[in-house]
Amino acid sequence: MSVDEATTLIERAVAARATPRDVPSPCITVCRMEAGSGFCEGCLRTIDEIAAWRTMDDAARRSVWRAIELRAAAGFLVSTEHKP
Repeated sequence: MSVDEATTLIERAVAARATPRDVPSPCITVCRMEAGSGFCEGCLRTIDEIAAWRTMDDAARRSVWRAIELRAAAGFLVSTEHKP
């Protein structure tokens, strides 16, 4: 499964971590930082991870994707439909 074919953030993370080079960005253009968690509501990255993404090598990008996968599995991703 490619990153483009994956439907959930966890699936996208698994696919991205399997990418041998040119690891894709997790950005889905929903760029809002959630005050409580400090994660972007769209991609579950921290502001530091977002800022550093362009200068990261593929290994570092895979590490960020793994962190995203763990954050999503822990329930940090909440649909905006469920927010007041």
